[in-house]
Amino acid sequence: MIKHFRNRYFVVFDLIALPLVVYLAFALRVDDLDISPYAPAWLAYSGLALVVIPSVFLLTGIYARYWPYASGEDLLVQALALGGGGIGVCVAGWLGLSMAGMPLPPRSFPFLFLLLALFATSGPRALVRLYSARRSRFAPPEGQTHRHVLIMGAGEAGATVVQELLRHPQLGLEPVGFLDDDPTKRDMLIRGMPVLGDRNEITRLAKTLHVRQVIIAMPRATGKTIREVTQLCEQAGVAVRIMPGMSDLLGGKVSVNQLRKVDIEDLLRRDPIQTDVATVKALLRGKRVLITGGGGSIGSELCRQVLQCDPAQLVLVGHGENSVFEIENELKHYLKLNSGNYPPRTAPQPEIVGVVASVRMPERLKAIFDRYRPQVVFHAAAHKHVPLMELQPSEAIMNNIIGTRNLLAACQKHDVEQFVMISTDKAVNPTSIMGASKRIAELLVLQTARVSHKPYVAVRFGNVLGSRGSVVLTFRRQIAEGGPVTVTHPEMRRFFMTIPEAVQLVLQAAVIGKGGEIFMLDMGEPVKLVDLAKDMIRLSGLELGHDIEIAYTGMRPGEKMYEELFIKGEDYQRTPNEKVYIASNASSFVPDKLNEMIEELEGAAIRDDEVAMRAMFHRIIAEYQPPSAPSTPLPAGDTIQEARQQERPANSAMQELRPLHGSAGSH
Repeated sequence: MIKHFRNRYFVVFDLIALPLVVYLAFALRVDDLDISPYAPAWLAYSGLALVVIPSVFLLTGIYARYWPYASGEDLLVQALALGGGGIGVCVAGWLGLSMAGMPLPPRSFPFLFLLLALFATSGPRALVRLYSARRSRFAPPEGQTHRHVLIMGAGEAGATVVQELLRHPQLGLEPVGFLDDDPTKRDMLIRGMPVLGDRNEITRLAKTLHVRQVIIAMPRATGKTIREVTQLCEQAGVAVRIMPGMSDLLGGKVSVNQLRKVDIEDLLRRDPIQTDVATVKALLRGKRVLITGGGGSIGSELCRQVLQCDPAQLVLVGHGENSVFEIENELKHYLKLNSGNYPPRTAPQPEIVGVVASVRMPERLKAIFDRYRPQVVFHAAAHKHVPLMELQPSEAIMNNIIGTRNLLAACQKHDVEQFVMISTDKAVNPTSIMGASKRIAELLVLQTARVSHKPYVAVRFGNVLGSRGSVVLTFRRQIAEGGPVTVTHPEMRRFFMTIPEAVQLVLQAAVIGKGGEIFMLDMGEPVKLVDLAKDMIRLSGLELGHDIEIAYTGMRPGEKMYEELFIKGEDYQRTPNEKVYIASNASSFVPDKLNEMIEELEGAAIRDDEVAMRAMFHRIIAEYQPPSAPSTPLPAGDTIQEARQQERPANSAMQELRPLHGSAGSH
């Protein structure tokens, strides 16, 4: 079989072909099959060709390549090796004949020899590759040892996936062609594979080409596109795998190890974020950066992305020793693998420091800041579980509010240049203890920015897919247990973001912030939790109503039917990044005597006086309203702009959403 064509046969073929190539070069030059006048030259050049060119092929790995799965790069390397060896043969032959006083070949001989040798050595290898591709494309796999694969997406990512699959035949995945919705690519050849049609051809091609799997190689595709392709694959009865989105790849190289099953995060994927990586790197390069909650889902991703900005030092502060240990080891392993990117004399590797500590302990924070002297602080540590904090308000107060106050005090004392707090959309018109505690933490950040005149800001965003406590993890566990999948209300809606996406926008907000602002991330359209549950059931290969059920359990304490986007009176505008909005007047909402009221709140939390705690929440946050009745759901399809128009008069400044250039607003 052609795929078992061993490279030793190529060695034998080269040894036979090279003397013939030398003969043909002489014959073509003299236009006669009788080349007896050049017999000594033919013997000399043939001998050199038999020694030099196979030796060069051996040294450059030409004989180690698997030609049935060769790429254009393989053929290019082979041609360059032949060119180098051929020039060596011509130079050595000319020198040898000159020294021996023998007749020299015509001056055009080297060009004829190189051209014929290229054809003689590259041609058979290219034919083997083309025959293998054609045979695998139109014949069913023998004994099901190889599965035929279609690549959805004929762009750079798709071409890279094909190349990776061809380089790893042990995977048993044979690409047979591309699919792409761009009609101009139809019938084009990419990496030797044809573009066979668009996504609507999946069912037909699955039958005619015996396709067993479709790989979605469109890292910039939206969730809607992924959903449609996935549904077509299900209808065709073929498996589907996907390459991660751009927010997950972060510029990394595509490899077959990254191909995975389609997950709910892919179906909710939105338009790719355009981030200004250069400005973020300029902000963090060479700085000492401290991240609280560094072992959490958001904090750990912050650590990963900050590390790629080449800080001088990265201090990971977390209360859970296991999570701190894991992220510290992960980051150090990353540095080890990428040690070549940090030449010692120009850019030393960042120092990774894991610290187990709680933001609730001011003396411990003081010791950490005294030792590491951070210049930039990201505050991600928080209690975030709404129902749990509703039952234990003292814990929310001590961790989310007092912890933030302690951290801000340490930042002020140690002259921290920049501070970013991770907040939540639940802080907007809060109905829960958790949301109220995060709103008060926001006010503390704004107050500190006003006093210090430094870029201390807060960033709000909604639910994060895959974070600890995420409803996605709950649904996944319930599906694994056989159900039922529990949803609190059929109209419950939430905004969702992926963790890398949220962190990218947090870093962008850090660059834009001037101090005393609150940033709101554009989270797209709200998603019904029941629709989320249905998608996850389908992706698990189960049928709703037959294999598993959805049960409605009723709203829990502190929950809203939908999360709101803006606080009344906050003047929101677009920033240079279209996915980030800014409330430049946020610091004007800081109440008088905030510190004194928080001291009273702290005393109530220490006494565990729930009545006093809730009373203080009302005093500090005028908009705090514990739910007495279910909220009205946000109409389907509402975007961030439409929601804004509903909340403010039509002539408000918020509706205009004018871009900010050069300034993020004053305070």
